[in-house]
Amino acid sequence: MTTEDTAAGAKLEKMTANLAKIEALSARLMAALANKKPSDPGVQGPGQEMYMKAAAAYLAGMMQNPAKVLEHQIAYWGKTMKHYVEAQQALASGELKAPADPGPKDRRFANPLWDTHPAFNYLKQQYLFNAEAVQNAVSDMEAIDAGDKKRIEYFTKQITDMLSPTNFLGTNPDALEKAVATDGESLVRGLENLVADIEANNGELAVTLADREAFRLGENIATTPGSVVFRNRMLELIQYTPTTETVFQTPLLIFPPWINKFYVMDLKPQNSLIKWIVDQGFTLFVVSWVNPDGAFADVGMDDYIREGYLTAMAEVRRITDEKQINAVGYCIAGTTLSLTLSHLHRAGDSSVKSATFFTTLTDFSDPGEVGVFLDNDFVDGIERQSNADGMLSKTFMSRTFSYLRSNDLIYGPAIKSYMMGEAPPAFDLLYWNGDGTNLPCKMAIEYLRGLCQDDGLAQGTFKVFGHNVSLKDIQIPVCAIACETDHIAHWRGSFNGFKQMGSADKTFIVSQSGHIAGIINPPSKGKYGHYTNAAPVSGAPDDWMASATFNQGSWWPRWGAWLAAQSGGQIPPRMPGDSVRPVLCAAPGTYVSQVPGSPMG
Repeated sequence: MTTEDTAAGAKLEKMTANLAKIEALSARLMAALANKKPSDPGVQGPGQEMYMKAAAAYLAGMMQNPAKVLEHQIAYWGKTMKHYVEAQQALASGELKAPADPGPKDRRFANPLWDTHPAFNYLKQQYLFNAEAVQNAVSDMEAIDAGDKKRIEYFTKQITDMLSPTNFLGTNPDALEKAVATDGESLVRGLENLVADIEANNGELAVTLADREAFRLGENIATTPGSVVFRNRMLELIQYTPTTETVFQTPLLIFPPWINKFYVMDLKPQNSLIKWIVDQGFTLFVVSWVNPDGAFADVGMDDYIREGYLTAMAEVRRITDEKQINAVGYCIAGTTLSLTLSHLHRAGDSSVKSATFFTTLTDFSDPGEVGVFLDNDFVDGIERQSNADGMLSKTFMSRTFSYLRSNDLIYGPAIKSYMMGEAPPAFDLLYWNGDGTNLPCKMAIEYLRGLCQDDGLAQGTFKVFGHNVSLKDIQIPVCAIACETDHIAHWRGSFNGFKQMGSADKTFIVSQSGHIAGIINPPSKGKYGHYTNAAPVSGAPDDWMASATFNQGSWWPRWGAWLAAQSGGQIPPRMPGDSVRPVLCAAPGTYVSQVPGSPMG
């Protein structure tokens, strides 16, 4: 037997083994899909009314301005026919090459074959022509409400992105090249990844973004030394161990969002905002929220304020023996901090000395990109599903936020995992992104209806403990950090709410980058800069930005200086725990890793 025969035999044996694996994996796949629980159609996509509005607007445009529709059609057919003729001419030359491709470049089509191979180039170009034609038709609709048009534009892009040839095995040259190079092994690994993801998510398809085994809380992530010094059903309160010879007198309490977990601020020492704050000499407390299950169905915003905010504030004051604290709220926790501060003002309580808001919306009149999910078709569906489950599942929220960046957080990772058989990377931020939490049913609906849809905080109609609250009642010194490309809490919306606060001492900062990277931006990286403006926080946000100053580097030192001015003199450092509130366990605590439904720590 020749060497070639031996190699061929080995390949055949490998292929046979792979086919057997595929058969077994296919059986597992069917079994995993069978575990999928039925869900309300309203949480799966926009209602039929949106499509009817789109069709009606397009037909109205055809009737009212047929020349514009004809212009669209002629432009589209002209481009497609021109490229078809160029492709034919290239083939007629006797060379296997594509016609000249002037761009524009799209990173989905980075493989050189998209530009050089006639078949792949033709697929790419025709897809881009089709996507452009559809998007132009939607953007030129006139007989439609602006809000409805924004939604139609968004979901149209979702459909065109989904139909990209890169998302299909037979038309993805990267996946095909790897399948050939590995004798099909990459496809088997991809199927293994797909089955594992569906099994891990109870029949739902949610691509794993990061290696689940690469990180251990308290070991190589969330490692800043500290202790849990208080616990109730809503939260664990972590006090961090001081690292400086003296500390500022006024303690700092951070409320992270309970949509995700607090350790985004403590991923690793090099980019830990928590560690940086401690190293600046602040006595730092951070709330770690419980991950609720159906037993928390009746927990509402008042409960988060009473058992969360007010309780944590009182515990920090008691532990430090201080009458006042400084507070920080991140995202939804910043919105709720605003509610709490308005309530405290009404009650004549001055226990909060200053407040900082990270990427916080308090005026939802323009909620930005996420607003496409806040119409009644989605919110009605969320309410029905949440009432059935007792909670809003992390699966629905994670999917919603992922679709705001679908090419980066859905299709790109799915291609690498399922088509190319690659293992997910050991990336701490993506690991955190996949470690989501549920929301209590009552709280989720109060937030979506009362704050997002009704804009109750900015309108002064949202109630805390039965009384209306108002942004004008927030009269302590305040600082807000918004992020320039934030797709969850856009900076203009953050500005519009912040300017309505009654404080005479307002500092507004816009960091470069997005919802997470703009906040987790350590000075040592020198990566993203920030914008400041000495002018009053008033008027239109774009006018503020037009006269703003761009500053190189992180906003952390600037905020640190602002916070220091609110924090009094220097005193000896405070160690966690005392005879009244002894240490319960080491940071990051038990709630951060708890599986909903398991016994409380």
